[in-house]
Amino acid sequence: MAIDYLQKILTARVYDVAVETPLELASTLSMRMDNQIYFKREDMQSVFSFKLRGAYNKMAQLTPEQLARGVICASAGNHAQGVALAAARLGCRALIVMPTTTPPLKIDAVRARGGEVVLFGESYSDAYQHALTLEKKLRLTFVHPFDDPDVIAGQGTVAMEILRQHAGPIHAIFVAIGGGGLIAGVAAYVKAVRPDIKVIGVQTVDSDAMAQSLAAGHRVTLADVGLFSDGTAVKLVGEETFRLAQLYVDEVIIVDTDAVCAAIKDVFTDTRSILEPAGALAIAGAKQYIERARRSNKPLHNETLVTIACGANMNFDRLRYVAERAEVGEEREALFAVTIPEERGSFRRFATLVGPRNVTEFNYRISDSKKAHVFVGLQIAGRDESGTISRDFMAQGFDTLDLTHDELGKLHIRHLVGGHSALAENELLYRFEFPERPGALMRFLDGLAPNWNISLFHYRNQGGDVARILVGLQVPPADMEAFHAALAGLGYRFWNETENPVYKLFL
Repeated sequence: MAIDYLQKILTARVYDVAVETPLELASTLSMRMDNQIYFKREDMQSVFSFKLRGAYNKMAQLTPEQLARGVICASAGNHAQGVALAAARLGCRALIVMPTTTPPLKIDAVRARGGEVVLFGESYSDAYQHALTLEKKLRLTFVHPFDDPDVIAGQGTVAMEILRQHAGPIHAIFVAIGGGGLIAGVAAYVKAVRPDIKVIGVQTVDSDAMAQSLAAGHRVTLADVGLFSDGTAVKLVGEETFRLAQLYVDEVIIVDTDAVCAAIKDVFTDTRSILEPAGALAIAGAKQYIERARRSNKPLHNETLVTIACGANMNFDRLRYVAERAEVGEEREALFAVTIPEERGSFRRFATLVGPRNVTEFNYRISDSKKAHVFVGLQIAGRDESGTISRDFMAQGFDTLDLTHDELGKLHIRHLVGGHSALAENELLYRFEFPERPGALMRFLDGLAPNWNISLFHYRNQGGDVARILVGLQVPPADMEAFHAALAGLGYRFWNETENPVYKLFL
């Protein structure tokens, strides 16, 4: 039987625990983007996210017998807090299975709301499977984070509030997508009431399961997901959420980490509030949508765009990384590798070209008697300015590489400029990304053979859920097959940067 989502959303029981959050005009961002951009402030819920809506609506539908036995869920974040709060309000037991890698901040938040925490496995998938086992063993009711009609209906009340709060024209509503519960509920309501409004999903480039699934026409399971936007790091979207997305979602926009960091800064500028990465996805997507229209010579002007600021459970230590990448994400900082003659007067000539621009970074170490390789960061006013600066440098005879979008340059080289080493013969350079958790580094090192010499190593703890490491290795030619097998066996994301021009210039 077809589910009437409009009726389910209109009758959803969420306001025992949720509040109607404000829809706020982002005046500074709107002026800059030449459109009216609104934030739907779901970060202002008591658990700092929309998740309690769906969790409570699901649990409020349970029978007295089910509530007496209790509920169980698997979550490392916002859903866990929503279930724990709902259970406390309904007076039932809540067992929350969380990965052993969950930060203490989130574990403590669940326990503070009365949830019983079971730590199991290293990933959400491990915790989810264990939760299903405990569900049968203890006869508990499983509360799914997204793939359940009652959960979807609870999240859909966000759209109900938006359309009540803004009766005028709305061009599009932007929604972050993880498993798809929020966008499924929002899209089902909007398309039933105001089908003229576009519903646009937003995902990160390394966690785009919904985008890939919609393109393929069936659900696609990702081999791995990026962890920066941990609230949307889902390998497989829900069956019901995918069905609704196929019916009602107009498109999915893909953004990168730098764009998300810039969006976090934008929200802070307008509200003095700090969103988590998943919470800022919708804002990043709206900005990219406007920029895409401009570049296609069909600019948007004075349209109303609503973005759902869906969460603010941010680890404080992660702010260091966000602040560093926000300028690049907004393209307010451009990075260059510039080669200048190692002779008197050339540095002054280079500085004259830089002119009054603010220098954000300047790294140099003598390594050649004829040429100097300089790593420089400059503050810029617009997205297209880095290309103009690069051409100006080249016109004056300075060979230039624009590194503004080069991950190796942004993450590592800027901290490593030091010249070439005669001892680094036949060096291979690899960039790795793996979960920031105890033992991860030792697991990485244990996977390398003792006779593979580490000739370079760079790691900075940036407070995130993922570690980014650059490693130089000297591997005997006879060991290359074993080396590639070891890389595959680590289970970590990696990139071979040996042929990257910036590596050849500075290291």
